[in-house]
Amino acid sequence: MFFLQMSGVPGSGKSTLAKALAKKTNAIVVDHDIVKSAMLNSVQSLETDAETVKLDNRLVGKISYDIEWALVDFYLAQGLSVILDSPCLYTVMVEKGTRLSQKHGAAYKYVECVLADLDQIDQRLRTREAMVSQNRQVNSPEAFTSAFGNSQRPSEHPCLLIDSSRPLETYLEEVITYLSQS
Repeated sequence: MFFLQMSGVPGSGKSTLAKALAKKTNAIVVDHDIVKSAMLNSVQSLETDAETVKLDNRLVGKISYDIEWALVDFYLAQGLSVILDSPCLYTVMVEKGTRLSQKHGAAYKYVECVLADLDQIDQRLRTREAMVSQNRQVNSPEAFTSAFGNSQRPSEHPCLLIDSSRPLETYLEEVITYLSQS
């Protein structure tokens, strides 16, 4: 059993890799964008002329993460491997991931999809079918890098950095091998 914490900027290939890994390993994927988008869609459906519900995007993000960590805990408690598909932008995420892995006896793993070419990222963002919570383009390279360019890596666990500019099939087996190592 493993807990895989995904990391990388929007458009770097985290979700594509997470889905492929789930198929190969029978792991459960907890996808940040699914949870956050569902919350945003719920709020939008409540908005009417008579009533406006406004939630700060940061609050929606925090609540989304709280739900995701509860799901990760729940699935690991059942002995299932879990992949958290989310940019890992905060130290607390690494701390929670390692703590839950220890609590449930799961191997903690960390994979970062690295894609430095902002033009390629922008192309991916513009051509994907985006959920309401997802970026649709790189508006400003400086703002994008400032918001997403600070992945938090665990210091006490080996990390796997993947050049996700390459086709998925060129690195999928490398990630599966990493997941199987103790």
